[in-house]
Amino acid sequence: MTLRPKYWETVPLAKMTAPEWEALCDGCGKCCLNKIEYEDTGEVEYTRVACRLLDNETCQCSNYANRFKFVPECIRLTPKTLKKISYWLPATCAYKLLQQGRSLPAWHPLRTGDPNSTHSSGNSMRGQTVSEASVDEDDWDDFIIQENL
Repeated sequence: MTLRPKYWETVPLAKMTAPEWEALCDGCGKCCLNKIEYEDTGEVEYTRVACRLLDNETCQCSNYANRFKFVPECIRLTPKTLKKISYWLPATCAYKLLQQGRSLPAWHPLRTGDPNSTHSSGNSMRGQTVSEASVDEDDWDDFIIQENL
């Protein structure tokens, strides 16, 4: 996969190649957490309950290529869908940051050159999730994350 040097600083999201777009993902696993959205306030709370395809140790989808077959409600992140759902992406999400005209965090793998920098900096959900397959949806509120993501 060939990426243009520091492309995230100069190339608009809609003009990135597919590999460049995919490389923006820091692998934190936060977007794969189930969220509780309150209709009356619009408030969104993250839970430690993760999509059944999220690998708790790698923070990667265990079947990324076929995820929509197994999780039809999974959202394909594109520049168009980003505009509609960025409110529930974590504050550190590269897609959200770039959409807002902000920079990637210093620990982002594209800046460090280290694919594990998200984990080593403490900015991932590695080892902190429970699969939705083992938690009833009525109990998700028992797994709400108190700190800001």
